[in-house]
Amino acid sequence: MTTQMTVSPIPQLLKNQRAFYQGGQTKSLAFRLAQLQKLKQAIIDYQDAIVAAVKADLGRPTYEAYFEIATLLEVNFALKNLKSWMKRQRVATTIDVFPASAWIQPEPLGLVLIIGPWNYPFQLLMSPLVGAISAGNCAVLKPSEYAPHTSKVVAEMITATFDPQYIAVVEGAVDASQQLLAEKFDHIFFTGGTAVGRLVMQAAAAHLTPVTLELGGKSPCIVDTEIHLEHAAKRIAWGKFINAGQTCLAPDYLLIDRRIKVEFITHLKQAIRQFYGDQPQNSPDFGRMIHQRHFQRLTQFLDPDRIILGGQTDPEDLFIAPTVIDRVTWADPIMQEEIFGPILPILEYDSLADAIAQVNDHPKPLALYFFSRNSQKQEQILHSTSSGGVCLNDTVMQFSSIGLPFGGVGDSGIGSYHGKASFATFSHDKSVMKRSFWLDLGWRYAPYTLKGLKQIKGLISK
Repeated sequence: MTTQMTVSPIPQLLKNQRAFYQGGQTKSLAFRLAQLQKLKQAIIDYQDAIVAAVKADLGRPTYEAYFEIATLLEVNFALKNLKSWMKRQRVATTIDVFPASAWIQPEPLGLVLIIGPWNYPFQLLMSPLVGAISAGNCAVLKPSEYAPHTSKVVAEMITATFDPQYIAVVEGAVDASQQLLAEKFDHIFFTGGTAVGRLVMQAAAAHLTPVTLELGGKSPCIVDTEIHLEHAAKRIAWGKFINAGQTCLAPDYLLIDRRIKVEFITHLKQAIRQFYGDQPQNSPDFGRMIHQRHFQRLTQFLDPDRIILGGQTDPEDLFIAPTVIDRVTWADPIMQEEIFGPILPILEYDSLADAIAQVNDHPKPLALYFFSRNSQKQEQILHSTSSGGVCLNDTVMQFSSIGLPFGGVGDSGIGSYHGKASFATFSHDKSVMKRSFWLDLGWRYAPYTLKGLKQIKGLISK
């Protein structure tokens, strides 16, 4: 795919955006609210095209394709709360600066680059854009070339809605991304895989540009004995197999107490068959792999001797059935990288301490799921593990809570967004102090005295 741009070449585009930003227009509350309203209306107007594009790119069922439109919830949340987010936050001052006042004043960063992924190609591009607009920035959007239908709709929608001096779209493949990353931005927001995330961070370092990296990892799903078997099985199956497993928050593997394993697997199989039938390739509710390379990568994980459900594939249809694999060990190839597809491996543990030790022996995941009624065990998980987020007794649904910051830790990402966290990500908290002229104590001025030194020591030691 050759590079396509909706506006002038990249350096000129950024020059125009910087000039627009420096004009100060983006900083007022009225302007930001107006742009959020424009984005909201654009999404409403284009929603049918968005859904059709996502279905074309990923074979997504219409029901799941509408998850992309959930960005409207974030827009509405920002419209409701932006005024309070923009307010100065007063802070206390110390006696040594009396009389004075101090506050924290959020200000925009400037020009931001948002690089979107292919798995939720509209929502995960628009969601950070809500934060960038709310914070008063100009933005360049780079949709994924692996979701070309959605990329085209995004370019059409943004071009029809916003002046490119304010918000613009650059379409294209790797060369377009490289050209963008060679330029100076004030912030880069990237959603995607860890390997590309490292390249983005490396490119940003050349300009000392801060980054937000929304990555992934092998998110564990730990299942205790004290559960509702049917509900747990349905919630895990749903979280794993929506978007055909191509969800960064999906449970990557099941880590289950061996005492309940056989009984739970029975319920898990029932849930999967209930969702997709005995012929999931014919189900209107199950998607497809994004492209042939991803399909081939995933099929290498399919060991016929360990498959207890699914395993069917069709390369021409980019279809991999919802698959469950048993008797998996940490040494197996499927446990060496994030799966990102409709394959669920099952591992066992003897005690919760054993399960925690297994999880902690590996990089920190984006999400950790724990199913148990036992509140003490829940607290043990919360205090003994580290992950971007935790969801107790469900999967993936924490993403829908706009008030919860979403992001990774360690290998699973840097920074977070959603709701007020999005505003904070794209803002700089400027510290301000204001002094009065009516009093000027001379304790800090030369020539220094022994008395003054004693006073300083006294203040510090209190």
